[in-house]
Amino acid sequence: MTGTGGQVATFSVWDYVVFAGTILAAAGVGLFQAIRGRKETSSDEFLLGGRQMTAVPVAMSLTASFMSGITVIGTPAEAYRYGTAFWLFGFSYAIMSVVTAEIFVPLFYRLGITSAYEYLEMRFSRPIRLIGTSMYIVQTALYTGLVIYAPALALNQITGLDLWGVLVATGAVCIVYCTLGGLKAVIWTDVLQMVIMLAGFVAVIARGAVLQGGLTRIWEDSREGGRLDAFDFDPDPLKRHTFWTILIGGSVMWVSIYSINQSQVQRYISCKTLGHAKMSLYVNMVGLWVTVSLAVFSGLTMYSIYKSCDPLENGDITTLDQMLPYLVMDILAAYPGIPGLFVAAAYSGTLSTVSSSINALVAVTVEDFIMPVCKTLTPKQVTWMNMGLSVFYGAVCIGMAGVASTMGSVLQAALSIFGMISGPLLGLYLLGMLFRTPNSIGGLVGMIIGLMLTLWVGIGGQLYPPTSEKTMPLPVSTVGCNNTIGQNYTTAAPWTSPVTLTTQQEFRPDLADSWYSLSYLYFCLLGTVTTIVSGMLVSMMTGGCKQKKLSSNLFVRKRDLICFSYCSKSEESDNKEKAASDIHMSADKSTLPDYEVMTKDVEKATKL
Repeated sequence: MTGTGGQVATFSVWDYVVFAGTILAAAGVGLFQAIRGRKETSSDEFLLGGRQMTAVPVAMSLTASFMSGITVIGTPAEAYRYGTAFWLFGFSYAIMSVVTAEIFVPLFYRLGITSAYEYLEMRFSRPIRLIGTSMYIVQTALYTGLVIYAPALALNQITGLDLWGVLVATGAVCIVYCTLGGLKAVIWTDVLQMVIMLAGFVAVIARGAVLQGGLTRIWEDSREGGRLDAFDFDPDPLKRHTFWTILIGGSVMWVSIYSINQSQVQRYISCKTLGHAKMSLYVNMVGLWVTVSLAVFSGLTMYSIYKSCDPLENGDITTLDQMLPYLVMDILAAYPGIPGLFVAAAYSGTLSTVSSSINALVAVTVEDFIMPVCKTLTPKQVTWMNMGLSVFYGAVCIGMAGVASTMGSVLQAALSIFGMISGPLLGLYLLGMLFRTPNSIGGLVGMIIGLMLTLWVGIGGQLYPPTSEKTMPLPVSTVGCNNTIGQNYTTAAPWTSPVTLTTQQEFRPDLADSWYSLSYLYFCLLGTVTTIVSGMLVSMMTGGCKQKKLSSNLFVRKRDLICFSYCSKSEESDNKEKAASDIHMSADKSTLPDYEVMTKDVEKATKL
């Protein structure tokens, strides 16, 4: 039935064996790390791997954390329907890596923080730290629910796997190795899952090349179908994907994901040296390039096979996110175990992201909410608390999967969530790191204004999605289909759910075709710029930041901006001792309830 529509095969016994074996292997890696480090039960060991991780496994973990099941499912479908414009994110990944490695990593690393939001208290105030942490928790819970639900739904409808059974099993596996193994278990499991994800893409491309007569044929089919026209230099901010929206908006969005998101910050500050931390981001950049390239070419392979019979238009599937699972069951079912490998690839991405989120949520909850209040807890009590919170957040993430079912397309919805919430937070960090004038009042007001704007445009865009003139889907055909059970099925707005389509038909306000049609990639830029500008203005009107002396270590320094600036041991030691000294002198104990905890962390850093 390949390329002509109709029903495809379902899972065989061997597919179930491969899938289950992969999931159990992931759990086994976590349990191994738990047994291996059973004598090291400190909170620092659980949350940061004892700050002794090296660059390569951390880099693979950074890549796997956000190259999730959403990437495995969503990116090939994006390339199939909209062409290779998504590959331009490779430029965004490069900009993000340089900015994060040279500006944010040195700052966080020398402060010896565990939670990324500790910085907000050091620079502004404790209430702002708690607000920032709360925003992160809400964002991560929503995103993780989407990560769990969307791939499960797509694979359930194609393979017949029980939806909620797999959802609960996914959460349970993550809870087990997060609870017992901590960050080391998460990172080393991510390494395994990254390899499996890439193997899944390679299997699809290789089989597609055999069926179509080579990679050249796939490339030619894609060119003839308009899929290779990636460079659109139209500056219109309402167009969903152009060179400028991806380069500018995409870069800011990915900077917000990697530079201040606890899931990512927690990884690179777990490295044993600043050099390893920076290197992990540059290696991660290469990993992102490889992953997005394989994902996009998988989409082109899919187009070459279905260029004459679109399964969505033909009614064989119900959402664009089911395209790749449908393709896998169509072209790989003759090879027992290979479809199981692909499903394992999608779920490996899900496990990676969920485990990262759980571990990060535990870290910010302990460091930002519990430790400043309960300073008398023993190390054993802290360990049990970490484990208990891992179970709790695992259950919350599974519960949020239900909410995620209303979010529409997985890829755009996931990135929109980050844009709406991370944009104002990134603006707040840049406001504090680059300027001395902003105070806590200006920072808070600026962040609130930025958040209100991004939520307004983001929710409006979800309720009244842009028309196809702005999203620009490429044409598909059903002329070669054997069956035509759904030729009237519309794909005019494939990135929306049926609920939003109904709303769109009933009522469409004037803002729907202007403000609400703003490219989702500009959400983050909008929030960042608004927060910086309004925060600076309010700070100047309220007297600036004259009420307390600020350490120079809270700001970006010139010597931070040198790529791969490996310091000698003596120089690094001197820098850390200076950081400890400056923080001791400038910290206000009355406004830093966790001063003692932070001091111990800095003192520990000077001994490394």
